[in-house]
Amino acid sequence: MEKDSRIYVAGHTGMVGSALVRKLKQEGFKNLIFRTSSELDLTEQQAVKNFFEEERPDYVFLAAAKVGGIMANNTYRGQFLYENLMIQNNVIHQSYVYGVKKLLFLASSCIYPKMAPQPIKEEYLLTGKLEPTNEPYAIAKIAGLKMCENYNRQYGRDFISVMPTNLYGPNDNYDPETAHVLPALLGKFHEAKEQNKPSVEVWGTGAPKREFLHVDDLAEACLHLMQTYSGNVSVNIGTGEDISIKDLADLIKKTTSYSGEISWDTTKPDGTPRKLLDVALIHSLGWKHSISLKEGIRTVYGERFL
Repeated sequence: MEKDSRIYVAGHTGMVGSALVRKLKQEGFKNLIFRTSSELDLTEQQAVKNFFEEERPDYVFLAAAKVGGIMANNTYRGQFLYENLMIQNNVIHQSYVYGVKKLLFLASSCIYPKMAPQPIKEEYLLTGKLEPTNEPYAIAKIAGLKMCENYNRQYGRDFISVMPTNLYGPNDNYDPETAHVLPALLGKFHEAKEQNKPSVEVWGTGAPKREFLHVDDLAEACLHLMQTYSGNVSVNIGTGEDISIKDLADLIKKTTSYSGEISWDTTKPDGTPRKLLDVALIHSLGWKHSISLKEGIRTVYGERFL
């Protein structure tokens, strides 16, 4: 990408999109194109076509999506499937129609089979059943990366896709009804400390293990791949390190200086037992994360709550 390239960041107000914007500006890219959801509804085909005809971007980062945690995924199943399919179809297709030089599509590590061998290699995609609670979202994301792959094959495009692990960072969602586990726990423990609550209830057994990546590391990885990688393999982006939910809760308890107890509601679902990405490919492509989980949580907590 050239410094004066016209770069469209779809979903620029979200956690991932805003991180991409910060990184692009930091690296000297100034010709950035944005639209808020109120200005451009990406689920509307004609609106997206009109936008591409008017703006003619050279490069596209497709970070716009309907996202949420276990509860949101399991509750708004039809909405997650429909909205994500429509957003992807419209942006990827119009990128082809209007000659976008390169597109990067943000998929998700939840697209892998629930019982995939660990750590999860890119080749394990579509080798087993999905986690039922987020199946609609996962199916939409699989369709998006396959759309990129097959537009490359049929039309000779340069559309790449990446599969980030669990993300956290600035502009995360802290709504207890829809947040992912790390921001949800940060909010719970902070509230409990402020209100002197004797205990904090956490869903599940605490046994599942998860990998977490700071969104600024993801943005750096995406820009690196946009500038150096072309291919039909959707690249894992993660740390290659995981932590149990119990240990995560303990780390957040310590970070927030909460002195009460942790109670586990074992009637609630754990979700996938373990989800650790194999990051050998992206390491071989010249990128590795730099923000540790302990450092990242401390920074995010200070920025959001203190």
